[in-house]
Amino acid sequence: MPHVGAVMRQDERVKPLELFFDLVFVLALTQCTTLITRIPTWEGMLKGLLVLAVLWWAWVGYAWLTSVVDPEEGGVRLTIFAAMAAFLVCALCVPGAFGSEALLFALAYAAVRTAHIVLFMLASREDEALRRSVLGLAGSTAVGAGMLVAAAFTSGAWQLALWGLAIVLDMGGPYLFGADGWKLVPGHFAERHGAIVIIALGESIVAIGVGAHATLEPGVVVAAVLGVVVAAALWWVYFDVTAIAAERHLSNAPEGRVRNEIARDSYSYLHFPMVAGIALIAVGLQDTIGAVDRPLEIVSATALLGGAAIYLLAHVAFRLRNVRSLSARRLLCALVLLALLPAAVALPALATLGILAGLLVALIAYEALRYAEARDKLRHQVAR
Repeated sequence: MPHVGAVMRQDERVKPLELFFDLVFVLALTQCTTLITRIPTWEGMLKGLLVLAVLWWAWVGYAWLTSVVDPEEGGVRLTIFAAMAAFLVCALCVPGAFGSEALLFALAYAAVRTAHIVLFMLASREDEALRRSVLGLAGSTAVGAGMLVAAAFTSGAWQLALWGLAIVLDMGGPYLFGADGWKLVPGHFAERHGAIVIIALGESIVAIGVGAHATLEPGVVVAAVLGVVVAAALWWVYFDVTAIAAERHLSNAPEGRVRNEIARDSYSYLHFPMVAGIALIAVGLQDTIGAVDRPLEIVSATALLGGAAIYLLAHVAFRLRNVRSLSARRLLCALVLLALLPAAVALPALATLGILAGLLVALIAYEALRYAEARDKLRHQVAR
């Protein structure tokens, strides 16, 4: 393998191979939503979110990696292809990740993370600070992967507990051993996470098609349109102002620990509930399209309204982390959605979806009108 340190990236443009890598995450996300849909219970939802958390953390690792090295150069390209193959095996194993394919899932996941650590180790050969950070990450990665292997030999509550502990220890590693040594290209890093939000939103659109009947009845057509309204609203909430402000905040932060901590907290951590919320909404949309005139079951209703609430609460936490202020309007909207859960199990699913779409549109309209001048200035000023 060529000297990886010689191909450290300087540009902020996302490379085609990175987008190609993200396509595997598309399948992984689809598999997670399918797992929840096939097991419409609280346990099924928990399992789907646990698997999504594991796969998210694997993807995050490569977002950091490709902000350091050029993924399309020499042996790096081949290693990324190998990681994609292992990631694909993980995605295929999702339906049986807590059963017959548990061990294969854990081993494939370990292969994905091992390739990631190997590339980072090679990239850090001439950077002692980066090397120390990578060694810390290698430790938490080994613990997380090892616990997933151990979980493959258990079942029931013990298995779920081991999965939860593996996620906490693996994702908590970078928080515990510090953020001083990492490197990143701000524009590239922000764009990568924006692309993954788009992928998640795409899954919500796919869910509409999956849930639709062979014969398109009027109620299904209305639900499909409302589903697009919801997806568009979620896009607006993130990309209209939030994504722009976040990228500029990251770019203007002092290089080193401060910038790395912002990237870790705002993107690696807080973007997960955004993606998880969208995934849950996709589950709710699929169930709604499948039975527009009947009330949703409590799990499906929670996925639809609770997923939207989780998405908005992640934005509230994001604002708190970056500008130390509370987005009361998004917090209020999230609380209203949660308060509507009892009604959602009594109203027709189409009505529940209509209420969700209406609340999100009202939130966007209020923000666009109330902060029109600030919004226009942010969107059209030249980034410094």
